[in-house]
Amino acid sequence: MRTSTARVVQLVLLILLALLVLTPLLWLVSTSLKGPAEDIFSSPPALLPAQPSFDAYVRLFQDNPLTTYLFNSTVVSGLAVLANLLFCSLAAYPLARLRFAGRGLVLGLVVATILIPFQVVMIPLYLLMVQLGLRNTLLALVIPQAATAFGLYLLRQSFLGVPKELEEAARIDGCSRLGEWWNVMIPAAKADLITLAMFVFIGTWSDFLWPLVILDDPSLYTLPLGLQQLSSSFSLDWRIVAAGSVVSILPVLVLFVLLQRFILPNASGDAVRADLNTDSTETLDVPGTARSLPLAS
Repeated sequence: MRTSTARVVQLVLLILLALLVLTPLLWLVSTSLKGPAEDIFSSPPALLPAQPSFDAYVRLFQDNPLTTYLFNSTVVSGLAVLANLLFCSLAAYPLARLRFAGRGLVLGLVVATILIPFQVVMIPLYLLMVQLGLRNTLLALVIPQAATAFGLYLLRQSFLGVPKELEEAARIDGCSRLGEWWNVMIPAAKADLITLAMFVFIGTWSDFLWPLVILDDPSLYTLPLGLQQLSSSFSLDWRIVAAGSVVSILPVLVLFVLLQRFILPNASGDAVRADLNTDSTETLDVPGTARSLPLAS
């Protein structure tokens, strides 16, 4: 009886939490679908549009260079994800597997930078971009996201969970350290790599402050800056602003839906495939090699 009551309470709390999270999104979509003649500030408020219309979306793309903003955001976010996965995984591998003096100190200093707000390093970073001639370029938006302390720490912890036997088998088959990183560590950390990719993509896609500081050319604006232009215009139409917000959210939602099945609690299990042979002996297949390690059943 107590168990069923607790489950009912949990279910009610989850429903209330879901409503709390989803109601603003539903209101945003509803506002974007309301026609020009419909009052979006009516009292009592109407959650559903009386006559749904895509007029706001049509005007959004016709009157604003939204495709340019989308293209810039996609390029910057995509490059940031690729650079972050590459550099963080390369840096995390020696911190997880190699023994050298000062390894703990290096890791501690890197992780400690998570506590430093971006606003503290924003001005030095801006001056650096100016000195490098990267101001008003999309590359200047990618560099701050190219390597992060969170990504390094996440992948380092993931690499620590990979069985050392896999590396030893790959080394026997002639793999170099770089080969072990590519053939063993990367497949093993697939789930964590995807998780990190989502974090970097969402953070870069929604970043507003750094593009505002480093960009002056409207043709290089990312989507958040473009939406800010909509809300600061003299002829403000909240339907168009809502439509732009919906468009900016959609890629993130689609990415999450496509990748959520890859996010698993145990990332290191992706490197190991256990097969039962006819003699009931389990084997571990090393990615990128032809070697299998027998395990006692």
